[in-house]
Amino acid sequence: MLLRPFRLPEVLWVGAGAILICALRLIPLSLAGKAIAEGLDVYLFLTGMMLLSELARDHGVFDWLANISVTHANGSSRRLFTLIYLVGTIVTIFMSNDATAVVLTPAVLTAVKRAKARPVPYLLACAFIANAASFVLPISNPANLVVFHSNMPPLARWLVMFTLPSIASILITYVLLRWLSRTDLDATCSSSTKHISLSSTGRTCLIGIILTAAVLIAASALKLDLGLPTCLAALAVAIIATIRSRANPTRLIREVSWSVLPLVAALFVIVEAINTAGATEMLRASLERMTQLPPSQAAFRVGTAVAFGTDLFNNLPLGLITGSTLRTIPFQPLFAKIVLIAIDLGPNLSITGSLATILWLIAIRREGLHVSGWQFFRIGMLVMPISLLFALAAAFI
Repeated sequence: MLLRPFRLPEVLWVGAGAILICALRLIPLSLAGKAIAEGLDVYLFLTGMMLLSELARDHGVFDWLANISVTHANGSSRRLFTLIYLVGTIVTIFMSNDATAVVLTPAVLTAVKRAKARPVPYLLACAFIANAASFVLPISNPANLVVFHSNMPPLARWLVMFTLPSIASILITYVLLRWLSRTDLDATCSSSTKHISLSSTGRTCLIGIILTAAVLIAASALKLDLGLPTCLAALAVAIIATIRSRANPTRLIREVSWSVLPLVAALFVIVEAINTAGATEMLRASLERMTQLPPSQAAFRVGTAVAFGTDLFNNLPLGLITGSTLRTIPFQPLFAKIVLIAIDLGPNLSITGSLATILWLIAIRREGLHVSGWQFFRIGMLVMPISLLFALAAAFI
């Protein structure tokens, strides 16, 4: 998946790995099927978010938001960068980091081209904020669902745990990205842009997205699984928008990136194989040894190891492994907090660290652009460790 030989899609390589595991009888087929079935809540969540994202794309919601950013930038590249970063933060918090990667990125690229600005800083802002803001709410990242699973804290408790680390992560990432992009942002951009108004169906989609976010926040507060409410709400919005616009629903269905679902399912199978091979027991033993250290020392060691581990294994499978491991030891709230921060923020080091970054890569490829792994890593090797350090420090306040 990291090398992507022959430029074939990531899902083919991950799927081939899962099929090979089953073909070599490294795990029984029944266990592989069980692993796939356990991901149902994540599949439903992703399906709902992708439907909402495509609705927003089709009816101009994100183009409208991006155009507002260009208009209010008033010819300032720095102000445009700040506004796009702010829009990305809001979308990530209330619609998930995958929505920021899949839909906001092309809209931002369109707006940046219209403003005649250099695109790379704004594209990187979409990629980095998709991870940096992804632990503000439980709904902000599907990885949050797999780390906590049945131990998901109530919403009020979640906000107490993650508000300060989230603020630290978002602000530090912004400061570092803006500083690293200072040369590109020194240039002025065009303030002239055509007016984009939101259609009546677009307003319906926007209202539906806001109501879906409210439903998810309520479900999180009630400690309910988030996948089914997300999917049902998205289906309701899709039906209403399709009826109002008299559009053909098959077009919407074709545009959804369905390959994400088998990719995630294959990751679940691979994680089950790793667990069967004893990874959970090894990790559990390591965490138990960490509990003997002073809390701050243990937290920073665990956080650093998990954060860099996401860039070797992707944060979704590592989140599954660490989440299942946390459930095998006496519940340690501090460890759970540190692990989740590292799982969500660690992927800002490499292009394969999270599903959101992979989706971001796919989105910019569709627009004819390419960001290499080395180009992303050069930015990430400064941004990720420093923002992680501040976020972990904020977790103790």
